[in-house]
Amino acid sequence: MTPRLYAIADADAVAPRAVSAAVAEMAEAGVRWIQVRAKGRPGAELYREVERSCRAVEGAAVELWLDDRADVAALFPLAGLHLGQRDLTPAAARRVLGANCRLGLSTHDEPQLRAAAADPEVAVVAVGPVFPTAGKAHPDPVVGLPFVRAARAATAKTLVAIGGIDAGNLAAVLAHGADAAVVLGAACRGNVKANCRRLLLAAEAAGASPPPGAA
Repeated sequence: MTPRLYAIADADAVAPRAVSAAVAEMAEAGVRWIQVRAKGRPGAELYREVERSCRAVEGAAVELWLDDRADVAALFPLAGLHLGQRDLTPAAARRVLGANCRLGLSTHDEPQLRAAAADPEVAVVAVGPVFPTAGKAHPDPVVGLPFVRAARAATAKTLVAIGGIDAGNLAAVLAHGADAAVVLGAACRGNVKANCRRLLLAAEAAGASPPPGAA
């Protein structure tokens, strides 16, 4: 079963702490799907952080993913690699990674969503930003909850929603059809472990809530 919470350990958001320390705290809180994200970091630095992150979740039932860098992901037993629209294509990333790593792809509009849904290399389709977000310096336009529902109707693949999601709006995201809510700032800024426990409780509570419009 897909975890309902997908936390991104972002290097800028957790600084001056190490990404691997945040990964460890997320795993200790109970998060089972974690992505390492370190935009613009040198390869050697990223390699060390991914290596430490792998050690931090060793023996735990955690899916560890990496953002962007297929070359680094190929060096570790990661569960997946997440790609953006400006990164390597899924087909190119597959040639680097081989067959054992799942691929996720960000989508921000209907054409991108349709392409991801049809791409045999893509296992996880991400849609967003659902709400205004500070997670990127130049975010894509907000797509809103209706786009999450439309995406659910468009694909049977694992669907995750990202962008401005916190404990207060997480339930609405899941109710509109996302398999998991992706959190960055709400997980990373402040006390990571306490943040993640709060988000996990919200995700657990959302599982018992009827979708909008249900009788």
